[in-house]
Amino acid sequence: MTPTVFVSHGSPALAVEPGPSRDFLQSLGARLGHPKAIVCISAHWETEEVCINLDPHPETIHDFHGFPAELYRMTYPAPGDPELGSRIARMIPGATTTQKRGFDHGVWSPLILMYPDTRIPVVEISVQPDKDAAHHYTVGQALAPLRDENILIMGSGSATHNLREMGRTGPHIAEFENWLCKAVEEGRADDLIHYEERAPFARRNHPTPEHLLPLFAPLGAAEGEPGEVLNRVFEYASLSMAAFVF
Repeated sequence: MTPTVFVSHGSPALAVEPGPSRDFLQSLGARLGHPKAIVCISAHWETEEVCINLDPHPETIHDFHGFPAELYRMTYPAPGDPELGSRIARMIPGATTTQKRGFDHGVWSPLILMYPDTRIPVVEISVQPDKDAAHHYTVGQALAPLRDENILIMGSGSATHNLREMGRTGPHIAEFENWLCKAVEEGRADDLIHYEERAPFARRNHPTPEHLLPLFAPLGAAEGEPGEVLNRVFEYASLSMAAFVF
């Protein structure tokens, strides 16, 4: 059965700047193997209801400003998979689809390192910031049968994401990150789903939820089983680059 994975994608500059997180993502594809397709739930596509991209040839979206010119020249021309996307839409109650949606950097910045040959089809799914973690866990549960078809279910977000505190350190960041990693390792799915009430400094580390919500799809697809914590490092002092495989 194909594993599921959550990655912290960090800054868009991750794709070009050397560092341990870039090295980690460059090695992650080999560890996960060569899936038939990738289903990616990205923090950078927000919709009211679940939406699946059916674009057969998604463009590369440079949805950021003020970064090196090299980043704006980068493309990730992996194909979409409209047939798989349509199947997924039938698997998730109330899901919608779109015929024209490019890959935002939540998708392409980690995948350009993990699978640089761009041959694996990718289907992107949106997050719903107005819905809770339990909703996204249920989305993951609906996707679980795809694991038997060698399809990789990947969430792309950030283990911590308070951009106002970038460059700062503090015990509140370490306490939340430590709680999150332990909950993943111990398979405490119910605690994770209720992280806003149970995790220390949850709201301070995630003033808005969209960057943690992608975690719950791969967690749900793994039925809440314990995961392994990978790449436990920080960038910009407060931005956890933790990744989890289930």
